[in-house]
Order: sequence, then structure tokens, then C-alpha cells
Amino acid sequence: MHSIGVIQMTSGPEPLKNLAFIDIQLKQLAKDGAKLVLTPENCVVFGSKDDYRLNAEQLGSGIVQEQLFAMAKRYKLWLVIGSMPIIREDKISTTCIVINSMGELVADYDKLHMFDADVDDKHTRYRESEVFQSGERVVVVDTPIGKLGLAICYDIRFPQLFSKLVSEGAEIITLPAAFTAPTGDAHWEVLLRARAIETQCWLIASGQTGRHPCGRETWGHSMIVSPWGKITQQLSSEVGVLLDDIDHRITQSVRSNMPLQRHVRFQTLLTAE
Repeated sequence: MHSIGVIQMTSGPEPLKNLAFIDIQLKQLAKDGAKLVLTPENCVVFGSKDDYRLNAEQLGSGIVQEQLFAMAKRYKLWLVIGSMPIIREDKISTTCIVINSMGELVADYDKLHMFDADVDDKHTRYRESEVFQSGERVVVVDTPIGKLGLAICYDIRFPQLFSKLVSEGAEIITLPAAFTAPTGDAHWEVLLRARAIETQCWLIASGQTGRHPCGRETWGHSMIVSPWGKITQQLSSEVGVLLDDIDHRITQSVRSNMPLQRHVRFQTLLTAE
């Protein structure tokens, strides 16, 4: 079994303040035995279009990433940084980065699905595509706790991505998020449990929470869900951390007793057409 930590926070537009909070949480989680830690979406900068553009960095370099690399090395942790703005030629992506315990960048994933939606809250209109370009790759990375599939927030609504992740070997899927309060209340838990059940993977979800300086309100309720769809750890709306053991014997048992991947017929039916 391997211990995984989750940070739930209320990020703002100033990276140094957000990084200071993350550092404190990592120090405690490492002391408590975590081997890998997940942070929420937009954990190092949460604000306006200008805030993201101002603080975007080239992948693998920059003040923010250098501090994150140093934290991973100092605490001997693998870090999954939920997302941060990364420069992609003349555009910006919202990108999850994976850092090993030596402080090395080992994987990156650009959010595939942009949250372009109208929501019944004070913000009302969300158009991520006006700030970020969408990704093109599905990413599964080897880590000490197992094969990790990467997804971000709005991705949770697209089961096709999760089917692809499990077909490429994912045993655990991380879902950093900044769900709005209304959509979180309605859909957060049911979507996470559904994706865990259908993929037979551990779902590790880290959420932004509370009211942010930009005026947005996020749902929180970070949780860890087993391949059977059971919530094993959960926070409410408070800032804080989770720590739980990932037991791959549960994964093996669930997949052996109900071998969904062997029973899939849709590709066969599509080929027959």
C-alpha cells in the first residue's frame, strides 16, 4: 500500500502566497508518510485572464516551477500540481505537471476540455477557451504508487477520456478541480464515483474551495474514491488535507471479479460497421 495526500485550498492571484501555503501542507503530509501529493486546479494562480498570462511560464523553467521542484526534493515527495499556466508557443495552456521526489519534471498534461458554460452563480459566464488552448494528448505516467492517469476538472464529464486512460494502463486517476459551487453541489460526487466505478480505478480528487479574491466561489469536497466507488476519505468546504492508503489489492479484486475491460464490445461493434 502507498499513501497519497490531497491538498484543498483557496488560491488567489499571487503565486508566492499560494506556494507558501502548499509548502506548509507538503511538510506535514511528508511527515505523516505521504509518497505522492495532489494539489487543486489553478493552485499557484487563481484569478483573471491577465493573472494567468502574467504568471505563465515555459514548461520546466521559471520561478514557480523552480520552487515546486525544490519542494518535491526537500520533502522527498512526488507532486502532481493540479494545473498552472504554461506557455505553448504564442498561446497558454492550463497544464498539470508531475514532479518526482528528486525534483525532476517527469510528465505534463494540458487540459483537454475547456469549461465554456453558463452557471447560476455570481460569475454566470465561464469561457476557459478565451484564456487557454486545449490539449491534444492523453497522459498516463508511471509513479511509485502505480500508473497514474491525468485529468483536470471539466474533463470529469467526458467518460471517453477516462476509458482511454484505463485502456492505456491507468490504475489511479487524479482529478484536480475548481468546480463552481452550483455544479459541485449537483454533480461533483456522482461524477467522481461514476468514473471510479466504470474505470475500476482509484479516483483522487483535489478541489479549490471557498470564496476567492476574484469573486468566484468553488465547491471543495476533495475526496478519494476506491475502484468500487466507495468514498474512503473526504473533506467538506474547509481548507485542509487528506491522506489515505492506495491498496492495489482492492483494484485487482474488483477487476478480477468484474472484468469490465474484457467485456467491452463497442470497439467490436464499430469495427463491424
